[in-house]
Amino acid sequence: MEIIQSLVLGVIEGITEFLPISSTGHLILVSEILKIEQSDFLKSFEIIIQLGAILSVIALYWRSFLNIEVLKRLVVAFIPTGIIGLALYKIIKTYLLDNEAVVLFALFLGGFALIGFELWYKRKRASQINFGTIKEVLHIEKEDALARISYKKSLWIGFCQSLAIIPGVSRSAATIVGGLLAGLKRKTIVEFSFLLAVPTMVAASGLDIYKNYKSFSIDEFWTLAIGFVVSFIVAFISIKFLLSFIKKHDFIPFGIYRILLAFIFWLIIF
Repeated sequence: MEIIQSLVLGVIEGITEFLPISSTGHLILVSEILKIEQSDFLKSFEIIIQLGAILSVIALYWRSFLNIEVLKRLVVAFIPTGIIGLALYKIIKTYLLDNEAVVLFALFLGGFALIGFELWYKRKRASQINFGTIKEVLHIEKEDALARISYKKSLWIGFCQSLAIIPGVSRSAATIVGGLLAGLKRKTIVEFSFLLAVPTMVAASGLDIYKNYKSFSIDEFWTLAIGFVVSFIVAFISIKFLLSFIKKHDFIPFGIYRILLAFIFWLIIF
């Protein structure tokens, strides 16, 4: 892999990691467009580079990681992904991380699912506003603080996140939709999704580094470091964009984008 390719993938990762459009899927598709040779290093790169983007969360939300109540909920939410990811590690890396067809189907179907969910969610919220009591609304507002998310909801969000072992699904989309289905406010679940990404990607990257670091050359380590740093910087900006975006918009535009992206890449690749 050349330096310029590492830079491009770092930018792509930083932009897409926290958006509901699948960063892993984008890395796989862009690698195909750039004609990067499929290899064990590329698969490791696509996993480890995500940690660079994830570390931007610590820079922005470090205070939340000092809150023991938030940490306990993150641990509970991480359990399903940790178990499933460890059990299926070989299958994921061998059969899924270089499978463009899987990515495109996941992006395409996920786009329709995201649009359908948002339309349903709008009707549900409108019904709650029209018929809900002031007491119920106040209760929802109070219960939505990160430290007050129930352990049951945390576990549910963790199971939703585990769907993202399929490249193209999107970890952020799975967790955010799962949280909204559980009754959390959009801002609350988006922030929880940010935080949950930290233990998830630390574990995934740590496992991959442990299993493969001996096979990396010095040049590959430098290539990985460059992509890592670039993804961190770009993701820092991307997080702020998403938080600003959700104040006034839903995720339907991202659903449309996923469908169009899958269609265009299907024509290009196949």
